[in-house]
Amino acid sequence: MFYSSVGHAGASGYLAAMAIVGVAPELMRPTALTLNIVIAAFTTWRFRGARFFDAKIVGAFLAGSVPLAFIGGGIKLPSEIYKLLVGVVLLCSATYLVWRSYSKRWQSDPAAETPVTVPIFIAPFIGAAVGLLSGLTGTGGGIFLSPIILLMAWAGPKATAGIAAPFIMVNSIGGLSGGLYKGSFALATIPNAVVPLCAAALVGAVLGTWLGLYKLSNRLLILTLAFVMLIASGKLLGLT
Repeated sequence: MFYSSVGHAGASGYLAAMAIVGVAPELMRPTALTLNIVIAAFTTWRFRGARFFDAKIVGAFLAGSVPLAFIGGGIKLPSEIYKLLVGVVLLCSATYLVWRSYSKRWQSDPAAETPVTVPIFIAPFIGAAVGLLSGLTGTGGGIFLSPIILLMAWAGPKATAGIAAPFIMVNSIGGLSGGLYKGSFALATIPNAVVPLCAAALVGAVLGTWLGLYKLSNRLLILTLAFVMLIASGKLLGLT
């Protein structure tokens, strides 16, 4: 619900939840990517329908990210390295969420969206870096791309969400495809529970996209989610 409200699919949240309950690392990445694809596809449809979508900008980011997401997904990391990498990603995600909850950029009038001014010639390079991280960790990369766009004042919150959602969807497909092609994980590693998990996540996404498009964000929810990520990050990094 929360992630879809800002155009994300929830991978870092899924990874945090799986880390807390002790899911095996080899199951975490394919499960998160599968959930990501489903939720990002729905979120893309919702934000595109609300006209917060720019195909040219999305394409520029994806031109650099998709090949690297495919390569990253095909790299089988040792369990300890994967835990370390995801722990750092979750720590960055928690920091981003705390910043987001207090940033005036996210609290502006929804009707006063700034024009999209992403430099086309820079977007593929940013996409490439984010794509590699997304493939390696099992995230779609939105948790990295969104703060970059906002910090650079290249778009407003809803336009950023409209860029992030399709970016996450395609990168997640690339990462999952790369992992299956290279054998870093197999279809058998995606648990049967992924079907009810997808159904539950879709229910949240229906509410989340409505909140993101028409209502203000809930700061308490954001900070609670950041706290959960900090706990998961500490567990993966051996701090808790």
